[in-house]
Amino acid sequence: MKRVISGKKVVWIVVTSDRDIADYAWASGSTPVSAGDFLKTIEKESPPYPDKEENDEEYIEPNRKGNPRKLSKKEKAVNRALSKL
Repeated sequence: MKRVISGKKVVWIVVTSDRDIADYAWASGSTPVSAGDFLKTIEKESPPYPDKEENDEEYIEPNRKGNPRKLSKKEKAVNRALSKL
């Protein structure tokens, strides 16, 4: 995967849950998107499946410094990438 990202000088949208590949994508100028965020975006576009089970467990955001209403640079980049899909 790293060879594909660095092979051509193109800005990629990389869908991965692997932290190592996501860090490499950021370092090479590409935008990594987590598989969960990508799936949520795709599901918004398509009708829901009737036999799909919902997961009751929700991710709790960790506490962080700064303005809680302002997105970080990485979150803004991910949102821009997802809006292009």
